[in-house]
Amino acid sequence: MEILLEELYKTDIHLDKFHFRKLSLENFSYQINGISQSGKTKLVKNYLLGLKKNSYIYIDCSDLRIDIDEFNNILQNFCNNNRIETLVLDNYIQTIKIVNVAQLIICSEINYQIEFLNTIRLYPLDYEEFLAYEHKYDSSSLNHFFQLGGFPFMHKINSDERVIYLQKILKNTLNEIELDILIFCTKMMAQKISPYSIYERLKHTRKISKDKLYKSFDALSEKGYIHQLQKTNHPKAIRKIYLCDISLKSALSIDKHFGRLFENMIYLELLKSNQECFYDDGIDFYLPLSEEVILGMPFADERVLFKKIESIEAFLFTYQIKKVTAITMSKEGSMSHPLSVVEMIPFDIWALGD
Repeated sequence: MEILLEELYKTDIHLDKFHFRKLSLENFSYQINGISQSGKTKLVKNYLLGLKKNSYIYIDCSDLRIDIDEFNNILQNFCNNNRIETLVLDNYIQTIKIVNVAQLIICSEINYQIEFLNTIRLYPLDYEEFLAYEHKYDSSSLNHFFQLGGFPFMHKINSDERVIYLQKILKNTLNEIELDILIFCTKMMAQKISPYSIYERLKHTRKISKDKLYKSFDALSEKGYIHQLQKTNHPKAIRKIYLCDISLKSALSIDKHFGRLFENMIYLELLKSNQECFYDDGIDFYLPLSEEVILGMPFADERVLFKKIESIEAFLFTYQIKKVTAITMSKEGSMSHPLSVVEMIPFDIWALGD
């Protein structure tokens, strides 16, 4: 292990062009959580390249050459002897002991809730981050976002290879049950679905216990491959399911439903902005802190919006909604309402608005 650590310590870090992310690292200790291919490694390596070469060591814990017991026995002494200030443990696993260094950074899909570490959740690219990968920003950028989604690697993969490439990543990252659940969730994207309903469907195609499915479902949620949205003031009601990235829809399903894809895309923008939101009957997203309702209506016009407002008027009055925002593909406009400001805003303008 000493030889391996010496090799890793002396190895120069290389990084292709680093693109803008909304998160950045400082001289604190971190736990960076995020699904596979969300950009954790690049974020860390970009930070390390700004430090003195002999002040850090980067270790990928998935390296098959690592003997855990021997590694745990010598890592602290190695860091002390080489005066290493920053230790990075990428693809961290809990069997590796935490050592005492000035700055510790661990990267993992799982949040290990280590108290002294600042926790960062890194998601795939949002629309603003995606634009950093585009050669130019014009009307084609949004369509390109629909095609590629938020995984940074998708920009480097040929269009005819993207689906299989993403499938391979998911197969290598998830176990069979988790993958089956995720595939089913792609078909139910932006719809209300319970773990029990998933169990009822999957038990006909594979042998599985209810407990095993529930644990796998919770693991997918904890790691961030799926997200659940609660109903307003009904914590026990069935939750709506959203995917971690819209590219999973075409990679794991042949079903087409642009409206749900569009809604999922809006949800991810809200998720990454840390805004508390809920759904309700006829309401895509209710944001209580800003007293706002957001509707995903990609191809709406004023007439369609007017009918929609009529159908949710009781909710608007009950919760004293001050603003209704209908997110569209390209349509802009507004309409009068006695209680709420009602606007239609194209997705790209809305996503870049704040």
